[in-house]
Amino acid sequence: MSKYIAKAAIRGATAIVNEADQLLEAAIADLGADKEVAFTNTAYYLPTILGFTGKEVSNLGQLRDVVAHCKTLLNEPPGDELWLPYLGETLDSGAATLLAAETIEAVRFVRGQQPEKIDGLQLVGTSAPGGPGYANGPIDDIQLRAWGIQLVDGRMPGFAAIVGCARSNEAAVTLIRELQKRNILVFLSGNVNGRSIIDQLQEEGVEMGYDTYIVPFGRDTISAIYALGFATRSALTFGGMSGGQIRDILLYNKFRVFAFVLALGEVDDLKYAAAAGAINYGFPVIADTVIPQILPTGVTAYEHVVSMPFDDIEGDTDTDKARRMVQRAIEVRGVKIKITDVPIPVPYGSAFEGERIRRADMRVEFGGSKSTAFEYLRMVDSDSIEDGRITVVGPDFSEIKDGGAMNMGMVIEVAGRKMQEDFEPVLERQMHYFVNGASGIQHVGQRDITWIRFSKAAVDKGFGLKNLGDIAHARLHAEFGAIVDKVQVTIYTDPEKFEEWLAKAREAYLNRNVRLAGLIDSNVEEFYSCTLCQSFAPTHVCVISPERLGLCGAYNWLDCKASYQINPTGPNQPIYKGTCIDADKGVWEGSNAFVYANSQQAVDNVSLYSIMDSPMTACGCFECLVMLIPEANGVMVVSREDPSMTPAGMTFSTLAGVAGGGLQSPGIMGVGKYYLTSKKFIAAEGGFKRVVWMSSNLKAIMADELKQVAEREGDPDLIDKIADERSATTVEELLPFLEEKGHPALVMESII
Repeated sequence: MSKYIAKAAIRGATAIVNEADQLLEAAIADLGADKEVAFTNTAYYLPTILGFTGKEVSNLGQLRDVVAHCKTLLNEPPGDELWLPYLGETLDSGAATLLAAETIEAVRFVRGQQPEKIDGLQLVGTSAPGGPGYANGPIDDIQLRAWGIQLVDGRMPGFAAIVGCARSNEAAVTLIRELQKRNILVFLSGNVNGRSIIDQLQEEGVEMGYDTYIVPFGRDTISAIYALGFATRSALTFGGMSGGQIRDILLYNKFRVFAFVLALGEVDDLKYAAAAGAINYGFPVIADTVIPQILPTGVTAYEHVVSMPFDDIEGDTDTDKARRMVQRAIEVRGVKIKITDVPIPVPYGSAFEGERIRRADMRVEFGGSKSTAFEYLRMVDSDSIEDGRITVVGPDFSEIKDGGAMNMGMVIEVAGRKMQEDFEPVLERQMHYFVNGASGIQHVGQRDITWIRFSKAAVDKGFGLKNLGDIAHARLHAEFGAIVDKVQVTIYTDPEKFEEWLAKAREAYLNRNVRLAGLIDSNVEEFYSCTLCQSFAPTHVCVISPERLGLCGAYNWLDCKASYQINPTGPNQPIYKGTCIDADKGVWEGSNAFVYANSQQAVDNVSLYSIMDSPMTACGCFECLVMLIPEANGVMVVSREDPSMTPAGMTFSTLAGVAGGGLQSPGIMGVGKYYLTSKKFIAAEGGFKRVVWMSSNLKAIMADELKQVAEREGDPDLIDKIADERSATTVEELLPFLEEKGHPALVMESII
């Protein structure tokens, strides 16, 4: 253990704890000890403090105990003559630093000084609590859970916390792009002599925000605490842990949250102290300056602190050096990266999925309101296609004026010994993710409501229609190589051929709907498991049947069947149903046995069709949350995207903490939104007629599907009888609404 680092970390920790003490006492003197304290849009109070101490801090006065605890973690800096290991003292100083930093940020929130105002900053895919021109501040619970499925299925392998300022703007942009290409989430904070990497990215026009996986917390080093708060909440949300279980929380992060710190520029005492805090979580620190190194001791997987002086890194340019620095960081943390080589002239990776191409930046669009575009994947005989053949039939868009639109159809033909007709829609639906991975390309929708935009920047780099085929060919082979042997793509812009193939595609879509609608639970011999989320929720097992898709909405029965064919030892395993124990509640011997064996024996009974009796567990990635409203004799359905208050007296973020983490809680469960349209949706309690409240955005998004459900239930006006946040946010407001509308739940037998 380095004596130099120990001294610096303890000095930095002592200084920040004293600062926290002074700021807190000044705030109490000005505002009173009862002044409310909270981070925005989280049910976890001040999450790092909650994780370390178990304290649910809600006012300034309660922070005094936190500061007092910080002081017990401080030690005297090592003397000049006596050498000791110092690791324990250094880690304690890191813990004190994190608690003090969160205390300071909490006080700043109370005083309206957080999130930090940064002139000209515009975030994409998020609305910072302070509005436009403000840094992000703490990530809200909704976004934490929205990223959950990406974290567990490997699309987002981890996160990087960057603190300071890069050697040059060129190096800053390269660091970010290299991390984006690997789909690593990036958190930004800190400065060097008043200049931050946030400023560098702003100057270079790099979009920041949730949609691009680049989250700026602030120019102050202290704002790095939000990254550790995110890590703490990952354990609390997906690991089913409680505040105060700090040893379990830290071990969870070491083994399951693959994160690291990039310390750019001069490392002062505060940065050493903050780095010591990160090491507690098992997160190594890689610096681009000359600092002492800490070799493995077991706290992190490999090295704790790595020095990579920027001038000494091999490479002729700052771009070369920055690339090597990212690669070294990945090696030190042991991040598992899956990169597909897609031969296109623009950067490619899942981090670009969130890009939005504004009309002013658009060269051409296919689909949308001014044209029609479709995607159609079909299985064909192997001899009828040539692997890798990509053809454009008709004119390109060179004659289309800037900002114009044209019709386009992409027909993808695949062949393989293990390919099945039922897999066609599974593979076809992947085009949304595949195409969106290209920088400067925006993809929305599927089938014949596809909408694709090419940016001017992408076209200037050489991106054309043929590159859509390149993406489909490369990604289908990479992701579905076990069932796909050949891929041929034909893109139609010729008007006559376009109409011909559009008709063929629509006929296929209709046939698929009929075939999928005919798949019911009683007609199959097996269901499928999904244990992807066990990396975050070890006791959770999804049981996916034809009539109940996965709670994240990303996997249905056919998806899992395809996944099992692709990877027989993967997370989607067949569950042979065996004897039916209760047909009304959806209980089988086979599903019970599988769940018990794969939930660490935590769950021994699961009902697929009931919310009241042994409902399925949840990890935290669910699209919607269904919860009993006993006063209304029904249930409410809250969408992940809905931040409003509900009749249960809690928002989605708070409710999700009750249902997630692999817990089995009668009366509340997470679901995929299209499970609402299933005949088996809480069938044991009477089905969809039990829904008395639903988030308005769900009503809008699923209007056509919900209308069909209402007609199937024999009550065409049922959706209008269901309240939402615009008509009721309390039980007292809900009941009169239901009585006025004549909601059927009021006259159904008691749900309890």
